[in-house]
Amino acid sequence: MRICLAGEGAFGNKHLDALACIEDVEVVSLVGGVAEETRRVADERGIPHWSLDLKEGLSQPGVEAVILATPTPLHASQALDALRLGKHVLVEIPMADNLEDAEALVALQRETGLVAMAGHIRRFNPSHQWINERIAGGQLSIQQLNVQTYFFRRSNLNALGQPRSWTDHLLWHHACHTVDLFMYQTGEEIAECYAVQGPMDEELGITMDMAILMKSASGAICNLSLSFNNDGPLGTHFRYICDAGTYVARYDDLYDGNDNRVDVSGVDISMNGIELIDREFLTAIKYGREPNGSVSQCLPAMRVLQRIQRQLIS
Repeated sequence: MRICLAGEGAFGNKHLDALACIEDVEVVSLVGGVAEETRRVADERGIPHWSLDLKEGLSQPGVEAVILATPTPLHASQALDALRLGKHVLVEIPMADNLEDAEALVALQRETGLVAMAGHIRRFNPSHQWINERIAGGQLSIQQLNVQTYFFRRSNLNALGQPRSWTDHLLWHHACHTVDLFMYQTGEEIAECYAVQGPMDEELGITMDMAILMKSASGAICNLSLSFNNDGPLGTHFRYICDAGTYVARYDDLYDGNDNRVDVSGVDISMNGIELIDREFLTAIKYGREPNGSVSQCLPAMRVLQRIQRQLIS
């Protein structure tokens, strides 16, 4: 399968690493935002074509699909453009930074029948898959999910420490992971949600701290703490407090409540969540089925984010 990848930054390179592990797929075009860096990555990766124009990348011979690892404000418009051009789309989380655009993306996917998938990687990390399998099998039930999403971003840098042309967002990007995961793991709608946020940063124009509390229909609760002010270990940790044990997920790895590693190596074909989400996308295209993490499946999380945003600005 010949695909285009848009995004020469940190996550674009993570997808390129993952795709290198998958047979029968070729990245034939790299689309970026900065010419020098896009050319460099394309040359290093042996990608035959590069451009700063997404439509040019999508028009390369034989391109069937695109992976969008571009700045968040571009996700919805680029995904819509790709669908209109007849290409399958995997768009990094979030699929949009507002509900209206997310709904438009779902509507167009249904109209075209193409595969459109959002990069909700927590559905695919082996750690969360292990929990999900035991919930489905009746071995575990979530009583509380405690999540800490912490970064140190008092300047506008990406995951590689490079300057960004856009500003990240705690709610529409980072909270989106947990809102969708909580609904996915419980299999339920959010019955109640409440949120507070700290002051806006004068330079970046975003809030740097946020707390969200959610309750599922059956009574499970989720506490989510988010900060761009954390001077310490970065990333997200998920503590599942269940009726039959406590488990801590750190990306692809899983530990019990006493910090003993849980073997999740047999959960899936890879221990790399990004590789697993890319495999799901390509397999869904190959067999013409809806992928886990389709834009339609992820839309309810976007509706919860809209509820939270209304609370925060009221």
